[in-house]
Amino acid sequence: MKLHELKPSQARKERNRVGRGMSSGNGKTSGRGHKGQKARSGGGVRLGFEGGQMPLFQRLPKRGFTNIHRTEYSIVNLDTLNKFEEGTEVTPELLLETGTVSKLKAGIKVLGNGNMEKKLTVKAHKFSTSAKEAIEAAGGKIEVM
Repeated sequence: MKLHELKPSQARKERNRVGRGMSSGNGKTSGRGHKGQKARSGGGVRLGFEGGQMPLFQRLPKRGFTNIHRTEYSIVNLDTLNKFEEGTEVTPELLLETGTVSKLKAGIKVLGNGNMEKKLTVKAHKFSTSAKEAIEAAGGKIEVM
C-alpha cells in the first residue's frame, strides 16, 4: 500500500438522511419504494411473521416446562466461608454486607464445595448434606432459619 492508494474507512460512512427532499438522493418515497405494506406509516410485519405461513417457532416441538413456583436460593460454598474469622456467626445479612452474596433471593443455601478450615456458626435457609457434615466436622454449628 502506498500513500496515494489510501482511502477513507467504510466504517466512517455518513448516515443517510431520509425524507429530506429530492437532492438528498432519497426524495419522494424516502427509500420506501412504491406503495405496499412496508411503504405505509406504521406498516410492516411483526417479528417472526412469515407471510401467513406457520412461523418457525410455532412449527418446532416444545419440550419441558418452567415451574413458576420454583424457589431459587442464593448459593454459598464452604470455601467462601473460610474468609470469616474463627467463631463468627455467619448470617444472610453478614453475607450480603460483605459482598459474598449479591442479593438474597428466596434465602441462602450452603453447598459443600471446598474444605471448611474454621469453626463457624452458620445460619442459612438450606444446607446440602456434605456441607452439614463438613461444618460439624470442623467443630462449627448449623442453624436452619
